[in-house]
Amino acid sequence: MYIILNAFSFLREKLAQKGIPYLDAQWMIDDKTRVVDLIDSLGLKQSDVEAVFLNHTVSSKETLLKEGDRVALLPPGTPGSYRLLSGLKEEH
Repeated sequence: MYIILNAFSFLREKLAQKGIPYLDAQWMIDDKTRVVDLIDSLGLKQSDVEAVFLNHTVSSKETLLKEGDRVALLPPGTPGSYRLLSGLKEEH
C-alpha cells in the first residue's frame, strides 16, 4: 500500500542525502506499518522526529498507517509560534 510522505527542515536534507524523496512522495509500505516503523525504514533516528502529522492532525508515532495516509515528519526545534498553531504545544 502507498502513503504520501512529507518531511520538513533538516529532515529534508537528511533524506535528500540518501536519495529519498521527501515532498509529496509516494512511499510504499507493508500492512501493519506504524509511523515509528516508517521513520526507521527511512534511516532516521527516532529522536530526529519530534512530531508527526497524519492526515493534517498531530498523531502518535505508534499509529498504524493506512492506504493513502498523508504523513508529515517534523524535527525538533520547530519555532514556538508554529508549535502552538500545530498543536504541539498548548497555550498557558
